[in-house]
Amino acid sequence: MLWQPALPDRYHAMSDDELIAAIDARKAELGDRLVILGHHYQQDDVIRFADFTGDSFKLSQLAAERVEEVGAKYVVFAGVHFMAESADILTPDDVTVILPDLGAGCSMADMADHDEATHAWEMIAKALGTEGSSHRATEGVDGESSSMARSLDGSVASCRVIPICYMNCSAAIKSFVGRHGGAVCTSSNCEAVFDWALAGGTKPKAEGEQIKILFLPDQHLGRNTAAAMGYDPVTQMCLWDPKSNDLVGMGGLDSDDIRRSTFILWKGHCSVHKLFRAEHVDQVRADWPDVTVMVHPECAYEVVQKADRVGSTEGIRKAVEEAESGSRWAIGTEVHMVNRLANEAKARDVEVRILSDCQCLCTTMYRIDLPHLLWTLDKLAEGEAVNVIKVDDETRKWALVALDRMLELVGSGTLRKSDAPSRV
Repeated sequence: MLWQPALPDRYHAMSDDELIAAIDARKAELGDRLVILGHHYQQDDVIRFADFTGDSFKLSQLAAERVEEVGAKYVVFAGVHFMAESADILTPDDVTVILPDLGAGCSMADMADHDEATHAWEMIAKALGTEGSSHRATEGVDGESSSMARSLDGSVASCRVIPICYMNCSAAIKSFVGRHGGAVCTSSNCEAVFDWALAGGTKPKAEGEQIKILFLPDQHLGRNTAAAMGYDPVTQMCLWDPKSNDLVGMGGLDSDDIRRSTFILWKGHCSVHKLFRAEHVDQVRADWPDVTVMVHPECAYEVVQKADRVGSTEGIRKAVEEAESGSRWAIGTEVHMVNRLANEAKARDVEVRILSDCQCLCTTMYRIDLPHLLWTLDKLAEGEAVNVIKVDDETRKWALVALDRMLELVGSGTLRKSDAPSRV
């Protein structure tokens, strides 16, 4: 998490009505030069000023489109740090992306950094390679890690590891994945990206070749998606703990764990979705026997198994908006989003409640409030951009490769910029 300097006292002395009026005035003054993005998990007081609302990647795409349409020069992202990075990656170099509070990070994204991923990559290669193997990744299309790996029965077979990362990670992790032959995924297209990787990714799987996926940073999305595809969470998946203190630096695993597993899951999680537990599903069914329980795939495997439906942030929103009159829904995701869905659904005689009464809110996103938003806009109006989020050129280049691979395989075109490296 980055350090956010304290705001001048006058911003905290203003009433909500004064802050709202001042923000409205600054928005009007900045006009088409400004785009404000609001994530679904953002608090109501802030999201009311958003030009677009949505999930993280959708917002970045909308920002890029808006910039092209009206020539906007500033994108203020009322989300968290990795989302602002994605917006910077997808918008032109002359567009400035701003995060109103630098302390608005993401605990999940912070659970995987580039050095840890590089160490894991090297140690997994060591575990899969024969003695003295030069198991080494190179840049570009052939960047996947490959070797002759010894299986549990002692036989030797060709093995390749393809890294996949969830959108909710740093630009550095996206770049690492792009450089090593992998792709980004979202919670809604994770299965399609897994299918792509298991078929060989950037080059078709060879006869007799073993493909493994290193998935980071969210263990739960990886486990739930792979389980839905028919893979056993116990025998075909293992959990790499980057904070493990084991003496050989193997993420708390041994070589046999890595060899037997098709999915090597990073030990990361969402602090919000981790709060939902299986007993919460039992409790809500006792209260509402006719309830439909829908949860985000970042929830634990035990919760997902008990739920009626599983969906991404946008999937949950769409399901509630299309719900039949008289239906009841218990939703396992961030509380601000659930409360807005509940208020909107009342008019259609649809009852919506959060799955648990625990404080399931994104506390880091909550750092962005009216004073920080006004301070950001005041500075822009005065000709100064503060809290600028900028991804360096090399990181951006390879992150775009990973994003492009995702979009190509789900049929959404590409984001390729002129400086992106060539590939098949």
